[in-house]
Amino acid sequence: MKILFVTSECAPYSKTGGLADVAYSLPPALKKAGNEIAVITPLYRCVREKYGEELSFDRNISVQLGYRNIPCGLWKTEREGVVHWFIENDGLFNRHPLYGYGDDSLRFAFFCRAVIDLITELDFVPEILHCNDWEAALAVIYLKNDQAFNEKLRNIKSVYTIHNMAYQGQFGANEITDIYGLPASWYEGGLAYEYEGRHDVNLMKGAMMMADAVSTVSPTYARELHTPQFGQGLDGVVYMVDSKFYGILNGIDMDLYDPQKDSRIPANFSAQEQTGKDVCKASIQKKFGLQIEPEWPLLASVARLNEQKGIELVKQVLPGLMDMGVQLIVFGQGEQQYIDYFNEAKERWPGQLGFSSDYTEQMASEIFAGADLYLMPSRFEPCGLSQMMAMRYGTVPVVHETGGLKDSVRPYSDFDGIGDGFSFREYTANSLYLAILEAVKLYFGDEDTFRTIRRRCMNKDFSWDKSAVAYERMYGEISTGSENEDDISFEEAFKLIKAAYEKVDEENRTQHPDDIDPTYRRIIQIRITGRGQGTLHLDFRDGRIHVIPSDYKGADASIECSLDNLLGIVDKKVNIGKLYMSGNMKIEGNISEGFEIRELLVSGTPGWRKMAGRAHLKK
Repeated sequence: MKILFVTSECAPYSKTGGLADVAYSLPPALKKAGNEIAVITPLYRCVREKYGEELSFDRNISVQLGYRNIPCGLWKTEREGVVHWFIENDGLFNRHPLYGYGDDSLRFAFFCRAVIDLITELDFVPEILHCNDWEAALAVIYLKNDQAFNEKLRNIKSVYTIHNMAYQGQFGANEITDIYGLPASWYEGGLAYEYEGRHDVNLMKGAMMMADAVSTVSPTYARELHTPQFGQGLDGVVYMVDSKFYGILNGIDMDLYDPQKDSRIPANFSAQEQTGKDVCKASIQKKFGLQIEPEWPLLASVARLNEQKGIELVKQVLPGLMDMGVQLIVFGQGEQQYIDYFNEAKERWPGQLGFSSDYTEQMASEIFAGADLYLMPSRFEPCGLSQMMAMRYGTVPVVHETGGLKDSVRPYSDFDGIGDGFSFREYTANSLYLAILEAVKLYFGDEDTFRTIRRRCMNKDFSWDKSAVAYERMYGEISTGSENEDDISFEEAFKLIKAAYEKVDEENRTQHPDDIDPTYRRIIQIRITGRGQGTLHLDFRDGRIHVIPSDYKGADASIECSLDNLLGIVDKKVNIGKLYMSGNMKIEGNISEGFEIRELLVSGTPGWRKMAGRAHLKK
């Protein structure tokens, strides 16, 4: 499959946040999986200064935006087998920093218009146009607009990924014609945003409405965006696009963040041999002016200093942490009020509190490697990558249960010993304090268990390979010409479903005959969405599965899902829990009394009959 990844930043060339890391790591993972992919991004000053010698000139074109005719250069390079294209206009992009200018609307309208214009100029015509955040939203809209009259664009499908709903691209309604060069009808056609008395253009909303698929960066954040608390005024739009909405957890570069070979840290170590971590701890204590105490738990926070990242909570619990007898490093740039506070605080608690706002990637890696516990109490967090990076270095996370933090950290429980971190649900300073206290008590009281948790963190798979599989599946579900998109009738879909479930039934009866419970009776309704759409039900009776193509009004429960995902569940290629959490499987009715969803529909699962029979019986 051919994919063009459209992003306003891409590491190592340009970076302000997690989007750049995604743009750096996801394309190579998709390339590794057999796709042909290219990245396109602006040519900023930082790109030219640091990587200008790597770039080769490709061509010049002229971009028409309303009455403006703007020159555009195109440059390219290649990294890890992925072509990177750079859109050049010195008047718009030869700046530092990347964002925050009064003409940002024009800058990224030009970028998006250039992307669509160049598609027909280049040899690389994608099947998927994958656009990210508000800066690339207009590329989705321009594609949809131009497909009406440009035949070369008609087979391209678009994906729009929301990395943070808080940044939506809101501008005045007059910019539709004056800046974007679109017909005025686009205001009512998808861009109108009337919220809290404002009548604006909302580029994120428009891209969500026009894209063939919308995704965000974790399953939990996908669910949270359906609520006013997290939806930032677009929760209604999220419900409108629910049928094409996906939540896919980001990953990290497992090779780059590998403590066994990372040259950025003072000493290397592994999950099996952690001696080097002690060296890293002493080194970072020294650099931040802390007492070099190997027995003290060292906590760290590497984050933007703002309220969303939970810095206000850290500030509130700080006196209690200092009384607790721990050390803390706070490292990051952000709001001046927090910079001033932590500069004063480190004077109040010398040798125990370290702080710096002189951010570098090198220092961040050293902190990940040297700390014992990592604080990430974000009020909301679409995905979060630093908790994954910290875990990769055996630094145990303490997180707020939200977004990707909830999806990536499993809370430790002393009841069963399961878990790889600590978490709190209620967003309060007291809840954060109690979670830290629990972690510190374990650190002091049970060294062996704490080391076990540390090893679990280091062994956890946060690779992009896992995420790439989910993205490929999404691409396949929307892609014209894909095998997954070949239209079939319900009769054909029913035959596939019937054969798959009857195979499961035969395998279970053959491999686990003693687990059959002939008294068990339950009916599950299945609604197939998309291709092959229709309704059938599974009747569990007489120790067998009966697959029947009809609507059953008295079903115990119902499932709504695409044919491909239903078949993927049976083949163990799709995780049911993640499918449900991402909104791509809807479940209604009495599921809690039966185990079919998780146990029955997976080939070769032992014991499902008797477990289900004990849960719910009908005569």
